[in-house]
This record gives sequence, C-alpha cells and structure tokens, in this order.
Amino acid sequence: MKKDNKKSFRSFEDLECWKACTEVRRFIAELLKKYPKEEKYALINDMKRAARSTTHNIAEGFGRFHFQENIQFCRISRGSLYELIDQLITSKDDGYIKKEEYETGRTLISKALALLNGYINYLSRQRSSNG
Repeated sequence: MKKDNKKSFRSFEDLECWKACTEVRRFIAELLKKYPKEEKYALINDMKRAARSTTHNIAEGFGRFHFQENIQFCRISRGSLYELIDQLITSKDDGYIKKEEYETGRTLISKALALLNGYINYLSRQRSSNG
C-alpha cells in the first residue's frame, strides 16, 4: 500500500462502508412505510434518524481530514448500526416486521459493520504510520 493511500479516496462516496450503510438506510426507509401511524413519532422517527446517522457520520468524518476525528465519527456510525439492530428486534417483537425482514436487516447491518470496522482499522493504521 502507498503511504498516501487516503488520497485514493476522492469522496466518502468511494468508501465501501458508506455504500453498505446506504443499503441499510434504503432498506430501513422501505421497511418503515408499512409501520402503523401511531409509531410515526416514536419507533419510525428513531429508526429513520439512526439509519441516516450511519451515512451522515461517515461523510462528516471523511470531511474532517484528521484520522482521529474521522475514526470518532465512524464509531458514532457504528453505534447507530447497533441501535438499528435493537430497533429491528423491537419491530419484530411488536409484530411490525416478519422474521425474514428482520433477518434481511441483520444481514445488511452485519455487512455494513464489517466494512466499517475494516475502515476504522485502516484509519488507525494510517494514523499510526503518519505519527
């Protein structure tokens, strides 16, 4: 790997973790369309915010240009993914989604988490090698 590997990413849109989180966000947005109206200002709002937070924080961290700040925003994104897991469990328990929808969501989130953890590790290595 080149020392200036960060320059190979021109935009946060090039990041595989951001793309995976975008898939999660779109899946959640589609899923929420069938939730009951009484959840509009509760679970629906919480899930929309968490799903959007996953991509927003990766983008914001990318724009900070300092490895430690970028890592911190990625950790917030990771926390939002875990929040979504809990919200999917709640949705399944409350009967808003089917087991298959829950499992699809978990699979998408697991993929996003793996890619995000890889990116965090990459950033940590870059921080260490750049002193």
